[in-house]
Amino acid sequence: MRLRSTAAAALGALALVVALPASAHAATGDFSYTYTGLDGSPRVGFLIDPPSRVCITLPEVADPNSSYPAHTPQNLTDSSATVFTGPGCQGDYFTLRPDGGHASSRLKLRSVVFS
Repeated sequence: MRLRSTAAAALGALALVVALPASAHAATGDFSYTYTGLDGSPRVGFLIDPPSRVCITLPEVADPNSSYPAHTPQNLTDSSATVFTGPGCQGDYFTLRPDGGHASSRLKLRSVVFS
């Protein structure tokens, strides 16, 4: 009887573990970029521990009709970061390596996705 109860409990625990959703993955570290503030001065934006495999449109430069694109990205996360010229991960793209990948002010971006 005890063996049957133990086996049933183990099977129940296994079913619970399998039924749990997979944990969300995130890039660990910071991603920074420079954008033009409302007063025309340069500002630095950050994404801290951003989610992986999710397109992130940078809020300060989301609207191409009312803002200049961001530039000078620096990827200090542990994941590759692919930056896009348009919002919603549209347009031309460039991938920055993890742990220090960066680009100059010539690279314009409005969105990013991490591997």
